[in-house]
Amino acid sequence: MLDQLIITDFAIIDSLSVSFSGGLNILSGETGAGKSIIINAANLILGGRASPDLIRTGANKAVVEALFHLPLQSPLSSLLREMDIPFNGELLIKRTISKHGKSKVWINGALATLQMIAKLGPHLISVSGQNEHQILLKPDSHLFILDDFGGLTKDRIALNELYHDYYSLREKTESLKAHLKQETERRELTQFQIKEIEEAQLVPGEDIELEAEKSRLIHVERLIDIAFHSYQALYEKDESVLSILSVLTKDMDKGVTIDHRLEHFKKQLESAQAQLEDVALELRDFYSHLKLDPKRLEEVEERLQLIRRLKKKYGSSIESILSLKEELSQKEYQLTQKREDLRRLETQNEEKGEYLLKQAARLSLKRHEIAKKFEKKVEEELHLLDMAGTRFQIKFISNKSGGDKISTDLIDSTLTADGMDTVEFMISPNVGEDLRPLTKIASGGELSRIMLALKTILARSGLVETLVFDEIDAGIGGATAAVVGEKLRSLANYHQILGITHLPQIASCGEKHFLVEKKVSKGRTRSLITLLDREGRINEIARLLGGRTISEKTLAHAREMLSA
Repeated sequence: MLDQLIITDFAIIDSLSVSFSGGLNILSGETGAGKSIIINAANLILGGRASPDLIRTGANKAVVEALFHLPLQSPLSSLLREMDIPFNGELLIKRTISKHGKSKVWINGALATLQMIAKLGPHLISVSGQNEHQILLKPDSHLFILDDFGGLTKDRIALNELYHDYYSLREKTESLKAHLKQETERRELTQFQIKEIEEAQLVPGEDIELEAEKSRLIHVERLIDIAFHSYQALYEKDESVLSILSVLTKDMDKGVTIDHRLEHFKKQLESAQAQLEDVALELRDFYSHLKLDPKRLEEVEERLQLIRRLKKKYGSSIESILSLKEELSQKEYQLTQKREDLRRLETQNEEKGEYLLKQAARLSLKRHEIAKKFEKKVEEELHLLDMAGTRFQIKFISNKSGGDKISTDLIDSTLTADGMDTVEFMISPNVGEDLRPLTKIASGGELSRIMLALKTILARSGLVETLVFDEIDAGIGGATAAVVGEKLRSLANYHQILGITHLPQIASCGEKHFLVEKKVSKGRTRSLITLLDREGRINEIARLLGGRTISEKTLAHAREMLSA
């Protein structure tokens, strides 16, 4: 339970410390005295939104501290262990707001985050604000209320995750399918390109060799002429080079007999003569094999034209063309792999969809089972809240079905993230009248009592320690207010209750009563909270009964109410 709340420099509160007890704690005071400010401060402890505007004028920061005493076996203990926060039955949460808008949080002295206190909040305090009964006017919330009663919230969250997983996988599948469609449309071109390149049977460097061969074929006559005349000059003519060398060699033979130093030159001439003779014979072979070949020239030209055409289409060189062909072939392989991936994804989609539908059907069955119990409980509580004879029913609205076969259409038409159920609360507050949607016929006072009935039912099955009711008495009065006060007192047997009220019937039911006042001191407005003794309570209840003028009869009535 909430043991102590300390507020510093928050709104019109400069410094406030209040200790609450178990049972029903009542807060009352004039409108605008600061009762709701205290609730807003408590909301900050639960991770509520903070603003620099909340800081008291002239202060640098606002501070809110809350001390809770909780059972050691509380669900919070495991949550705190996960957060690595020490816990021995006491939980101290402190939050500061600076002028710069920055917020700091401490849990049991350890620096923490807003996300951490937001996780702890639902286990600590449940706040029912002045306008929370408006939630009943939103049919979308009715399903969540039913799930809370039946302990199905975790099931719904699990189904929600399954739903989003399924649609995430389906989106991935549809994306791959669209991609494959595009790739398939381009596949004919890809296969044509691969085939065209393969049929060309290109060889790296082939174009260079063909260009050289083309040049030879074009100038073959010139080559024959050059080789023939070179051969003649070296070998055949009377004054050929080899003839001259032969004469020179013979002269050197004679010279060697005279001067042996000529031996060196003789050998060099002989070597040159042998080399030139080889050259001459090779030249003869060279030109003898040369001939005009227009057909081969045409073949070379056609081959080069083919290579040029392929270069223009696919790359600047044979190497780049062959590289492109490998890339295209790899794409073909990848396309095959993607088709296999698509088949696998489609199978997974079907399996996930089938499982999703089964889980949704299972959750729906549970909801139908608990709906009857919930209807009975609500009617019982409303009877205790002076709404005897009220009939309450949960109407299940079936979603459209696309057929029995598991398909995307069936899932789309049957399911939402919260399952296959849409529910709406139906009520007949007047005996003999037909059931009609709660959103259309309930009055403000009836809504307040229905909300209290729901809170009572859910609180008994819930694990939250402290319930806060901020003017749950809106729209009611007289005997009904007394019934609501008794209901709050009864609910306090299960939970610590903090109730803000303007009604004496409810205020008189409290085990502790705090008066919230707004006073001006030294030119500054400040909000104060005081724990009332018995006489103080009598005076405050009398004020609630009679307004500004309090008579002896009013005081006597207040004493009577408090004694009762």
